[in-house]
Amino acid sequence: MGSYLSSLLGGGESQAATEESGSPSEPSRVIAFHSSNRWQLHFNSSKQLNKLIVVDFAASWCGPCKFMEPAINAMASKYTDVDFVKIDVDELSDVAKEFGVQAMPTFLLLKQGKEVERVVGAKKDELEKKILKHREAPKYAA
Repeated sequence: MGSYLSSLLGGGESQAATEESGSPSEPSRVIAFHSSNRWQLHFNSSKQLNKLIVVDFAASWCGPCKFMEPAINAMASKYTDVDFVKIDVDELSDVAKEFGVQAMPTFLLLKQGKEVERVVGAKKDELEKKILKHREAPKYAA
């Protein structure tokens, strides 16, 4: 319960998503949701923040999704000011349907609960460009 609350309040994301990483010494910053209710709580709380959220709609059987996984984990480590979320479309089909996801992988970029961009397919360069366009760059960046 504590990690659940801390993940809702912004802490504990790495702990909640360690299953996404191949190495336990370097936990992934990608939060995997396995419950529509937990996703809805996270999504609703994100509407209050001006933080970019990248939602990776994927499926375990999807080859291009597996191809993108290392790139997503690398982007999550690189852009720590952005939240990265993974949703399995078979597990949470209601969430995928709500966002009109029809192909995998589909990446939604959300800000304050609104879709600002969408990337369909394993297009890591395009995804990274859109993340750079919409993220809040740190004030001290060189």
